[in-house]
Amino acid sequence: MNIDELKIELGYGLLGLVNDVQGKRVTDQIKALRRQLAQDLGFIMPAVRILDNMALANNGYAIRVKEMEAGEGELRIGQLLVMDPSGNAPSLPGEPCTEPAFGLQAAWVAEANREEAVFRGYTVVDPATVLTTHLTEVIKDNMSELLSIAEVQKLVKQLSPEHQKLVEDMVPAQVSWALFQRVLQNLLKERISVRDLATIVEAIMEGTGLDAVSLVEHVRARLARQICWQNRAGDGSLPILALSPQWEQAFSEAIMGEKGDRQLALAPSQVHEFVAAVRTALDRAAQLGEVPVVLTSGAIRPYVRSLVERFRAQTVVMSQNEIHPKARLKTLGTV
Repeated sequence: MNIDELKIELGYGLLGLVNDVQGKRVTDQIKALRRQLAQDLGFIMPAVRILDNMALANNGYAIRVKEMEAGEGELRIGQLLVMDPSGNAPSLPGEPCTEPAFGLQAAWVAEANREEAVFRGYTVVDPATVLTTHLTEVIKDNMSELLSIAEVQKLVKQLSPEHQKLVEDMVPAQVSWALFQRVLQNLLKERISVRDLATIVEAIMEGTGLDAVSLVEHVRARLARQICWQNRAGDGSLPILALSPQWEQAFSEAIMGEKGDRQLALAPSQVHEFVAAVRTALDRAAQLGEVPVVLTSGAIRPYVRSLVERFRAQTVVMSQNEIHPKARLKTLGTV
């Protein structure tokens, strides 16, 4: 039985989002999102089914990925969601709430308060945009799960004939479709674009014989220019927090198991200490208006990332192998 890859369910009070002028706005925004994801990440977004669900609250909605709920929220038709960029609660008359995609303090206010909200420098969003913004984040969080082998094969068909021939020679003789898929999934999981599939194919061919984790790291190194560009600050520099030699050693010594089946085995006390150190360093950088990447050696990067993603999923962890020679580093400190 076929299931919907992506689905939005709406409570009765939100059906106007798809049945009137706002409905065209929602569908147009979803079409624009599909184009944007393809442009930015090389990911072809599946079709989104929109339907009613009378079991939901009147103003509620749910976003489902492969039938499993991946996000939910409430909207107020005819009102506007306002947020203070400083992170504080907006000081306008309205209904306090939490913005669903990023968990920010917000409020639903009357349309009549739009000009006042804009004058105060607040971010002002209509219900349709709140919904599609939430959908965007849900999709980005689940791209790796949505990328099936069939979708990978569709992407390959968009390559030049020369690179398609490379894939034919390599898969499945040297690399299985499952491993090819896993490489792309792991890149998308950390929001790295797979649009430059030609370079990725060449990197996979170079890394034939490596285990899955090492192969992904090799591909990432080949995408160094792209990864550095993607994480640059407004001034063009790459802000970094370097892992201290002490933590480098601690992680290196805590990686257990044979090649291809290695696990991180840090003591609970070390995990607690590391989490606290990273949070402190990131908070300090945020006070300076910086969003740094955490920089590690190549051997431990995936294991550092596996820990960081548990408490700061949006924080990028890069290895020294991914620093492009022309990248302009801005070191903000160490962890």
